[in-house]
Amino acid sequence: MESKMEDKWLSVDEIGDYLGIKRDTVYKWISEKGMPAHKISRLWKFKKKQVDAWVEAGGAATGITEDQAETMPVKKS
Repeated sequence: MESKMEDKWLSVDEIGDYLGIKRDTVYKWISEKGMPAHKISRLWKFKKKQVDAWVEAGGAATGITEDQAETMPVKKS
């Protein structure tokens, strides 16, 4: 059951809660920093794994795109 939840599409509010940021910051990161997001009708939706990879690759800090994040090595803790 947990694997189904991991693959679920998240809303702006859900991804904001997950990352600990405000809704306005989510929209800003989409437009200014290339945060990986998918527009479904008029709603933005997110895949947790894509956002995690983007954040871990420094996307939130540097504004890299999702395509760039995919080619960057991810640090393992």
